[in-house]
Amino acid sequence: MSEYTTKDSGKRYTEESGFQRDTQENKPRFGLLMAKGIPYKEQLLTRWAELMARGAQKYNERNWEKACSETALDRAKESLLRHAIQACNDEQDEDHLASVCFNANFIATLQYKLKHEK
Repeated sequence: MSEYTTKDSGKRYTEESGFQRDTQENKPRFGLLMAKGIPYKEQLLTRWAELMARGAQKYNERNWEKACSETALDRAKESLLRHAIQACNDEQDEDHLASVCFNANFIATLQYKLKHEK
């Protein structure tokens, strides 16, 4: 027997055909992160993923996950603020909004690691 279970909220979504699924209530809605009508290449998540690919080429894959210091956290915060200001000023020399996403995720990751890995 498997060690896994199937979670069940007890609520159902049912289609006319009789097809049923658990509802999406109280679940993360990742599909809502993608704006309708915006081409794939222009989606912010795509641009963020492209930024990650460029970083992997420059520094090696998952290099950013090696960080675990207050210094790295402070630098990520500075970078996020700098890129946010550059994005708000419509600077186009880099994809500043993708960099904001990266740094926000980097900050959240570092905060988690610094809290739980001490």
